[in-house]
Parts: sequence; C-alpha cells; structure tokens
Amino acid sequence: MKTVVVLPAYNAEKTLEKTLRDIPSGAADEIVLVDDDSRDRTADLARSLGLAVIRHDRNRGYGANQKTCYAEALRRGADVIVMIHPDYQYDARLAPILSNLVATGICDVVLGNRIRTRREALEGGMPLYKYLANRLLTIAENLATGENLGEWHSGLRAYSRKVLETLPWESNSDDFVFDQQFLLQASMLGFRLGDVPVAARYFAEASSINFRRSVVYGLSTLAALGGYLLHRWGLRRSRAFLPKTAA
Repeated sequence: MKTVVVLPAYNAEKTLEKTLRDIPSGAADEIVLVDDDSRDRTADLARSLGLAVIRHDRNRGYGANQKTCYAEALRRGADVIVMIHPDYQYDARLAPILSNLVATGICDVVLGNRIRTRREALEGGMPLYKYLANRLLTIAENLATGENLGEWHSGLRAYSRKVLETLPWESNSDDFVFDQQFLLQASMLGFRLGDVPVAARYFAEASSINFRRSVVYGLSTLAALGGYLLHRWGLRRSRAFLPKTAA
C-alpha cells in the first residue's frame, strides 16, 4: 500500500529538517509539503531537501492547507495518508505506527494522543487553559458521538484513502475547526477512530494559536458538535454529514 506523508506548513523553516529526520526510513513512499504562503524560506528549504512542494499564493488558513494536502495525496495514488505538522510539535517517529494501523484495517482514522497523563501534557509545555479546554471539549465530543478518543484535538493523524474519498471534507472550514468537522464526519459515517500516545511538545518555534483564537476555535468546535447532534437526531439534515455520493 502506498503511504504519502503530507506536511501542512507555515513558517516552518527552523523545524522542518528536525521533523524530517524523525520520520523513519521507509515510512513514506512520498512526502508532500504544502506551504501556506510562509514569510520565511520554508518552501525553498523543502525543495532543497527533495520534497514535493506546493505553495499557496496567499495565506488561506490551516484547513485550506489540509485540503490541498489531501487532494494532492489522492492525486498521487495514496492508500494511506499521514499528516505531520512540520513545526516539530509532534513526534514523527510514530508515522509508521499510525500508517500500519490504517493499512492493516484496524482503524480508518488514527490520531496521536498528547493527553496520556495530565502531568505529562503540562510538563510538555501545554498551557493550562488549553489543557482544560482540550479535556472538556474531548469529553463532550466523546459523549455526543460514542467514541472513546483520548484527545480530539491532535494534529498528528492518519487516514485511509476510503475516508478521504467518502467524507465531504472539501466543504469544511478553511480555519482550525476543519479538524473537528472532519472527525465528526468520520464518526457519523461509521469509520473506526483510534489513537496512540504521543508526547506534548510546546516551545517557541512550534506553532500555537493565541488565547483569542483558541476561544474562537472552542466556540466553533461546539457549533460543529451542535450541527452533528441536530443531524443525528433528525432535527436538521446537513450535507456535511452525508457521504459525497449522497450529498
């Protein structure tokens, strides 16, 4: 099975090489970096390292970056798609573990779970308010969907081709809530979600949204969860939770 690793990048020049060094040899058949109009030399560095590079002509947002990543991975014939942030916030050594869980059919979607313990997450630099928000939102999302993920808000993910061919992710937000919309769609349509532990890494060069953006993200997540419940209860039908062939 062909595995394509996608790197949604924005100002990742200082951390890109470290991220790539951690990806085990043979874990990816191809690596694609999508640069969301970075202000540094991320795209030039990626090309010099031999990566396939797509560069947006303007900053479109985190969700839009992922849309380009996944469309390109499908175009390249990927059977398994692994998303790794090139800011070194997630441990790329887990790439083959995530992809194997998908390739063997154990899971359709696999996430890295940074909340193995509260102490580990906080000692890894996760701000207390983000930890608390992560816990509360994850509890709400698990209760609403019947899933049992340790964390719903991880940026380390692997998907099967079938997931990307089924979910209407192209119509999701171009902002950070894209991730939550995607998982809610996957749960609604019966895909198997799982996770593996990964260390939390928060440091100066790692991308992280500020408090204001975090509040907007949290409220957007609750709105997405509300839309999920309305559709599930038959109160408001939404094309966002229908497979592409039915939408």
